Amino acid sequence: MNMPKTLSRRDLLVSTLFGAGYVGLRSVATGLPVSVLLDPRRAFADGNVPCTPGSAQFVILNTSGLGDPINASVPGTYEDPNIVHSPDPAMAPGPLTMNGQKFTAAAPWATLPQTVLDRTCFFHIMTNTPVHPKEPDVLKLMHVAQPDEMFPSILGRQLAACLGTIQPQPITLGASSPSEGLTYSGQALPIIPALALKATLTSPAGPLTDLQPLRDQTLAELYDIYRGSATKAQRDYIDSLVTSQTEVRSIEQGLLNQLGSITDNSPASQVLAAITLIQMKVTPVVAVHIPFGGDNHRDVGLATETAQTISGVATIASLMSQLASAGLRDKVTFLSLNVFGRTIGPGNTDGRQHNANHQVSIAIGKAFRGGVIGGVSPFGGDYGATSVDSKTGMVAEDGDVTAIDTLSAFGQTALVGAGIDPGVVATLIPSSKVITAALVS
Repeated sequence: MNMPKTLSRRDLLVSTLFGAGYVGLRSVATGLPVSVLLDPRRAFADGNVPCTPGSAQFVILNTSGLGDPINASVPGTYEDPNIVHSPDPAMAPGPLTMNGQKFTAAAPWATLPQTVLDRTCFFHIMTNTPVHPKEPDVLKLMHVAQPDEMFPSILGRQLAACLGTIQPQPITLGASSPSEGLTYSGQALPIIPALALKATLTSPAGPLTDLQPLRDQTLAELYDIYRGSATKAQRDYIDSLVTSQTEVRSIEQGLLNQLGSITDNSPASQVLAAITLIQMKVTPVVAVHIPFGGDNHRDVGLATETAQTISGVATIASLMSQLASAGLRDKVTFLSLNVFGRTIGPGNTDGRQHNANHQVSIAIGKAFRGGVIGGVSPFGGDYGATSVDSKTGMVAEDGDVTAIDTLSAFGQTALVGAGIDPGVVATLIPSSKVITAALVS
């Protein structure tokens, strides 16, 4: 009696990444959209072609359930002399120019290239929780989305078809705790560390070593179908997308070299793995964890905050450089969203506490206007995010985006910036409004 074959962990991971029948891998090998490979007869009969990507963006999302003190070093927190910043000279406040406007921030932020700063937007927002395990709730924008779905999953669901990705589900590379795990339609998604991705895809029997024969086999099967079903225009369309054997060899070797340089699960390795997944069009959204100070209740002289802010900004700079080198500068948006920020008032010189009222999110991409959205004011013995005027992005006591709505407004703005139709966004997140000042008109 033949026993059913038990799938290995590698097989399960490859199936997760590339779908049943490795359709995603076939897409990488042939250059053809997954939609055509899944149902070629319908594609030929209906004349369907993938939607034009246009402004649609892949997204790399940095998220932390630790509540990093990003909010303690960014522009918008240097106007009030009572706000406590790291005393380390490496974090000294200095000038920062974004989109022609002058700001003050900790020195590391000024190390970002001007081309990056001009499309970097800092959002001062309120997550309304001081509890670590509430990270999933914050990622659900505190349950204001319709349906009640995580923000990265909303992004994935809306962007997948236009980007032609293998799957809409986000992929998590850097979750450091269960609270950072993502869900899609209520189902928990697997966490795939960078080293696991490397081991699976670069082994001698790994899927990337068979791209050329997989290409030839897939095209032979496809040509058999469309010889009798497709019009000349449809055949020309397919032929225009097909990747040549020479190109496949280049893709194969490039991806293998890229993944082969991963040596750990560090933020730098997560960034490299994220770019690789985007180049392979596996998913619209990849989640990473870039530390920016962590849960620093006891941090003498704010030393950890200093070290990780410096390294975190350097990781973002490296990400932007690698995206530019890969021709992805205008195709990928970087976002950050953490469970909460940190206290920044007097008495926080040797550590910081949880701050439910102030967190800073970052958006970097071609759709974003460099600058600062909102700010802080004294609140509950410390500081909290203010109300904002959506048209100017400025602090406004009577602003049309209240402090409690800044989280959902960030979500709406980020969705539009990623290329999703504003009308659709208004339906998905009806409780707030897009901060138009953050977006390039």
